[in-house]
Amino acid sequence: MKDKPLSIMPCLDMRNGRVVKGVHFVDIKDAGDPVECAAAYCAKGADELALLDITATVEGRETMIDVVRRVAAAVTVPFTVGGGIASLEIAGRVLEAGADRISTSSAVFRKPELVGDLIREFGRERITVAVDVDRNEKMDSGYEVYIDGGRTATGYDAVQWAKRVDGYGVSVILPTSKATDGARTGFDLPLIRAMRSAVSAGIVASGGAGSMQHFADAAEAGATVLLAASVFHFHLIDIPELKQFLAGRGFKIAV
Repeated sequence: MKDKPLSIMPCLDMRNGRVVKGVHFVDIKDAGDPVECAAAYCAKGADELALLDITATVEGRETMIDVVRRVAAAVTVPFTVGGGIASLEIAGRVLEAGADRISTSSAVFRKPELVGDLIREFGRERITVAVDVDRNEKMDSGYEVYIDGGRTATGYDAVQWAKRVDGYGVSVILPTSKATDGARTGFDLPLIRAMRSAVSAGIVASGGAGSMQHFADAAEAGATVLLAASVFHFHLIDIPELKQFLAGRGFKIAV
């Protein structure tokens, strides 16, 4: 995959208007103001940003549009917004507020035809489907889809779901493994490889980065967007050094 440029994507998980970070989807800690964080990441060379309202779905509400507007006014790179996007109307409001892409997970799992509706309305390049998963040896792929912010098991094989989503023409799939999320032990490489071999959509590596080598491993496994949160939020890894590290290992870096 070294022929494709890599994008570095800090992720701002948001709850109650603040950036937070957890481990295995729990143990949530405050990490700052979303506008300040977003502006700082742009200044440091982020290629993209993700803003995820992690409790919107389980609280039965929309993404905080006012926060999206404030972040949109501060950023200089494309950014993706997810959380509580359950209809064309909500997606439209998020995009009108300044998001470049929307990410949806639980809503499209419950209503798969929504993927096609979103693509027809807004274009495939503006739609990301996120897939939260956990390991389950009873699944053919070894991974099961979870929804509601990783709280609800579905009994559905994660790779089969990704293939179904891919069939609608979505351009990006963002799988996050509960087993590695926030643990800083490395991305779930078997998951990335399984997704990469099953779909034509771009794959975002998400959940588990703890070292610069972990990013290189994910890129080798087939991810072209490398997403992380805590290692960036708490300055364990800085983006310029990460890009230099990856370039030194032969990877192309997005400009």
